[in-house]
Amino acid sequence: MDSLVTAEWLANEMAASDLRIVDASKHLPDAGRDARAEYAAAHIPGAVFMDLESLVDAQATVENTLPSAELFASRMRTLGLGDGSRIVIYDDSAIRSSSRAWFMLRMFGAQNVAILDGGLAAWKAQGRPLASGVETLRCRHFTTWADTTQLRTKAEVLANVSTRCEQIIDARSAARFSGAEQEVRPGLASGHIPGALNVPVGQLFNADGTWKGVPGLRAAFEAAGVDLSRPITTSCGSGVTACCLLFALHLIGKEDTALYDGSWTEWGSDAALPKEVGETQTA
Repeated sequence: MDSLVTAEWLANEMAASDLRIVDASKHLPDAGRDARAEYAAAHIPGAVFMDLESLVDAQATVENTLPSAELFASRMRTLGLGDGSRIVIYDDSAIRSSSRAWFMLRMFGAQNVAILDGGLAAWKAQGRPLASGVETLRCRHFTTWADTTQLRTKAEVLANVSTRCEQIIDARSAARFSGAEQEVRPGLASGHIPGALNVPVGQLFNADGTWKGVPGLRAAFEAAGVDLSRPITTSCGSGVTACCLLFALHLIGKEDTALYDGSWTEWGSDAALPKEVGETQTA
């Protein structure tokens, strides 16, 4: 299974016993949308609801922090996602939250994970069937495991400000990155991590919501001054759209990447950390 699949491919594979479909929709608080209620009203037949909103470390000081491996594995077992499953994720979200689910599944040990290109909108556009209610699958074993080499802490990112061993790429809009637009979270500074480059997440997608092809994705990174031969750590507002950057890099074959999960929510709220404002600078 490829990492990016079409609605046609999914429709043809739905009867396979090892295939699992996951709705990973998550919305920003000010979107005024209820992802769980929308899933119950209309979802791809057979899909279970991942509930990214609650799949976090509730004890963390930064919102939306990744959960423990134990919590993640428990949730996957309950959803019927197990070792050996082929998992296709989709969303119906402006923040492309299926990429966050893709990153989490891979980090926590799933071996065969794909994203539905264009999400639920692409499925609907082809007039394919929808289901309502809540899907329940038989529990399956999901091994508790985590590859934390794919994560960067605040301390590691701070050290990198001096060493520049890794490029930091920020997925936020150009206005938020430069500091021209104020952050909406209380107490959060404007600007970006010193030396970071800016690839706004919208540059990764076509007008219809599908992912750009490899040439288009490469062009988006290179236009921002990214050297694709060097290691990359991604960031954003709270760790969601940064995963879109990671998925795009995966599509072009780049795997020496990592996520700064705390992202600007953590960095911008710490007055002791250095910050830059202004346009993107070449690393």
